[in-house]
Amino acid sequence: MRQSRAYMVVQSCHCEKGYSVEELCKLLHIAKSAYYKWATGKKSQRFIENEDIADKIEEIHTKNPDKGYRRINDDLRHDYNIHVNDKRILRICRAKSIKSTIKYSSHSCTRRARNPQYIAENLLARKFHADRPNEKWLTDVTEFKWFDGLAVHKIYLSAILDLYDRRIVSYVISDKNDNPLVFKTFDKAVRKNPKAHPLFHSDRGYQYTNRTFHKKLERAGMTQSMSRVAHCIDNGPMEGFWGILKRECYYGKQFFSKLALVHTIVNYISYYNSRRVQRRLGILTPIEKHNMYLAA
Repeated sequence: MRQSRAYMVVQSCHCEKGYSVEELCKLLHIAKSAYYKWATGKKSQRFIENEDIADKIEEIHTKNPDKGYRRINDDLRHDYNIHVNDKRILRICRAKSIKSTIKYSSHSCTRRARNPQYIAENLLARKFHADRPNEKWLTDVTEFKWFDGLAVHKIYLSAILDLYDRRIVSYVISDKNDNPLVFKTFDKAVRKNPKAHPLFHSDRGYQYTNRTFHKKLERAGMTQSMSRVAHCIDNGPMEGFWGILKRECYYGKQFFSKLALVHTIVNYISYYNSRRVQRRLGILTPIEKHNMYLAA
């Protein structure tokens, strides 16, 4: 597959111009025997395998054009039980001119508290590893825009992410970026996980520095942690999830109704938790990783 264009050039120059096949092969740095094998029309086993893989890559790319060669390879392993290295997938993608969509720059909507009522230390300290579910939770709020004619409207998504399996524990969508948005997200997570007592990490947004929110954490038996000022990497996995979500279902699109945008976000989070495999999880989805721990 990689050399087919070179072989076609050799064949064309030899047939039309009468140039020596041997000299042409030397010039293009290809094996003469390989050219003759190609010219006979016989396909090698590897070539046939590559064609089959290429068909599946095309299918994956058509459904999810945001996926790069690494994520395509993860899907091949997870869904088709095809185990090949990344370089081979990259070569096939290049031959097929398959590229992922470009990741756009993110724009945070966090509003830092002017007069914070409670500030916690950065206990997480960028230790983004957890040994079990509900050991470390991260949270944040991000915004989305939709259009009604020339009018621009916003909705806000608050979510909590588990560091062990990277699943979204809970989320709430609202027209307002206020305290109730964050409180409802937290209450929803506690209802789903009543025995969970994780380290709870956030930035220093005004909702999280609110004393009422800190008391809610204490009542739930959780320890609060906060990123340092102007250090968004302290909450890196959460910021990373926003980037994934927006790149794969939001950037490059325009939404002309709130309902359509909300449905897109809800459907994507369901897809992310139950169908989107991740290499850091061992080519598993967050739910699969979570269930494997529970089964063990």
